[in-house]
Amino acid sequence: MVPEALVLATISLAVGAFALLVERLFGYPKFIQVLIGHPVQWIGAGIAMLDRALNRGGLRKYRGLLALSVISAITLALTLPLTLFLRGLEYGWLGEALLASTLLSQKSLRDHVRAVKDGLDQNLEAGRDAVSRIVGRDPEALDESGVAKAALESLAENMSDGVIAPLFWLLVAGLPGAALYKVINTADSMVGYKSDKYHDFGWAAARVDDLVNLVPARVTGLLIAFAAGLSGGRALRAVVRDARSHVSPNAGWPEAAFAGALGIALGGPRSYQGKAIELAWMGDGRTALTPSDIETGLELFNTGLNIATALVVAFAATVWLV
Repeated sequence: MVPEALVLATISLAVGAFALLVERLFGYPKFIQVLIGHPVQWIGAGIAMLDRALNRGGLRKYRGLLALSVISAITLALTLPLTLFLRGLEYGWLGEALLASTLLSQKSLRDHVRAVKDGLDQNLEAGRDAVSRIVGRDPEALDESGVAKAALESLAENMSDGVIAPLFWLLVAGLPGAALYKVINTADSMVGYKSDKYHDFGWAAARVDDLVNLVPARVTGLLIAFAAGLSGGRALRAVVRDARSHVSPNAGWPEAAFAGALGIALGGPRSYQGKAIELAWMGDGRTALTPSDIETGLELFNTGLNIATALVVAFAATVWLV
């Protein structure tokens, strides 16, 4: 008799592999988004409502923790029974994989970053407009190199946050795990700021997001180094030297790996809402970047995801055969 734990592991691996393939090929259909929106939009709407209701008065750290707990509980209440139902069906794992694919962002991330490259190929203003859709820094302060750097930093960080991390939690805890991760990560992106308004209210979201990204960020850094081939050693050296200098305990891993693999430097000074900020440099290569560096970064991104998909499929096949 096959142990139940082995069966569950096989299903989770199969769900992860199929979700990766479906999302990478098709993404989230636009007609569905027009009709009902996107799961992350639903999560964002819930967080915004709790922000308006609870982010006031005293004890804001506890109010922020309550908000995160409420939206997390609602997410688990919706996804856990659905997952148990689907896993009770003979081919229900396919349905779980289709639902889970909406929580990955390979195609949308690739498309948004490529749009920056295509924009720069036209003119600087088009590149600035495209990059303003994926980063929060002031686009008018960016020259061509700054636009390319911003796009690559977004690609590196979101390879972890948008693909590897939800995949990791999907493999660990199925659809509920991936959905709960997206709740935490979305909450951090919305309220996890050190501004007067969110310093206390967003504290819980920021700390929990750091925790759930601890392993995925490091896996992403190693995956990028492996995907870099002959440049993998350079990527690892950049990670060892620079990742800890990043303002985030996790984002430095994929950013430093990208910088080292591509022979460039990421990070450094930038401007947010007219305020100049000095950040540590990741990598010690060229600081003057071009649209071709974005293309090379996308190739590295695709290779890394090819490897990730192959590993998940191989593990699924191995566990199934055992």
